[in-house]
Amino acid sequence: MLSEVKAIKVSKETYAKLSEIAGELQVKLRRPVSIEEAMKDLIKRREKGRKISDLAGSWNITETEFTEIKTAINETWQKWNPTEQ
Repeated sequence: MLSEVKAIKVSKETYAKLSEIAGELQVKLRRPVSIEEAMKDLIKRREKGRKISDLAGSWNITETEFTEIKTAINETWQKWNPTEQ
């Protein structure tokens, strides 16, 4: 049984973004991906919601920033650790 097909209009910019998303998905899945499949993937991700693990690797941090954050965390933990007082 064939499913019903509908046509939609999108701007050139939207089509370019969908093509970009399809390309990224193609790299991830290691197979050709259609624009429709890319749209279905976007819908599925929206329905699932985002997980914190989706953000892994998305923050480019310098060594200086890392050191500052680590120092601040260590200082805060020392204030909360009752055995250190």
